[in-house]
Amino acid sequence: MEQMRDFNQWLSTMTDSIADWTYYVDFPKVYRNVNEIKIPLNIMNSLLGSKNIRSEFLELLDKYPEILKAIPIIVAKRLNDTILVKDVEKDFYFKFKKPNYSPEEYADFMEKSGVFDLLSNHLVANLFDYVTGVEVGMDTNGRKNRTGHTMENIVQSYLEQEGFVMGVNLYKEIYQNEVEELFNVDLSAITNEGNTSKRFDFVIKRDSIVYLIETNFYSGGGSKLNETARSYKMITEEAKTIPNVEFVWFTDGQGWFQAKKNLRETFEVLPYLYNINDLKNGILKELL
Repeated sequence: MEQMRDFNQWLSTMTDSIADWTYYVDFPKVYRNVNEIKIPLNIMNSLLGSKNIRSEFLELLDKYPEILKAIPIIVAKRLNDTILVKDVEKDFYFKFKKPNYSPEEYADFMEKSGVFDLLSNHLVANLFDYVTGVEVGMDTNGRKNRTGHTMENIVQSYLEQEGFVMGVNLYKEIYQNEVEELFNVDLSAITNEGNTSKRFDFVIKRDSIVYLIETNFYSGGGSKLNETARSYKMITEEAKTIPNVEFVWFTDGQGWFQAKKNLRETFEVLPYLYNINDLKNGILKELL
């Protein structure tokens, strides 16, 4: 499709959100994470209100060393994380999956980090509920990834409405070498002569044309948007040198208002740059 489009008019149709009902908190994931340490948490509950919490903690740790696994989440860290503490005397690199310090030093961590105070002064009713709240807070960091997956799901639903079938003529999260094998095309121009391994969100084939598809959504601004626009402009130019291959980009989000200069540059060279409004208006029927 070669008709001229107005960039500013197109930009004005960017949507503010694609959040669905489960966007804000992935509760099944929260419950799953908490249940994995339910027993250590319940053992640690015996410390609530303790007047001799250090000695009681050391006794618990001796009897039930698995309680260490419940400690990182109390300070909003993951079990696999190394918790670094810069002390005036030396640096500490605490591990909780596989202990690397003495029980006394772990007790120091609990005391100096404020966890003992939290427990001994009974500032929480029980650790299971407390950790559930911490997990909810930490899960908000996953919203950006959920937005990306939601955009993928939106594009996939429209592709499937057009009759594309997953595994037949529609492929998701597929690497460049797999595309080359499936469709007998050479994508080395896109992948720096094979020195990089590019993964595409979707690949479809209609008649003799292979369409390489990327999707994303940006509700807020940042340098990532400019980097993405520049990168996709380059892929656009590179794809033009490959016979029977087209690059398609579905993006949306009002974050683009803050990065419209770079987006405009890509818009001017990439004829297949669309948003959700385009999908709703049947752009796939025109494209494919």
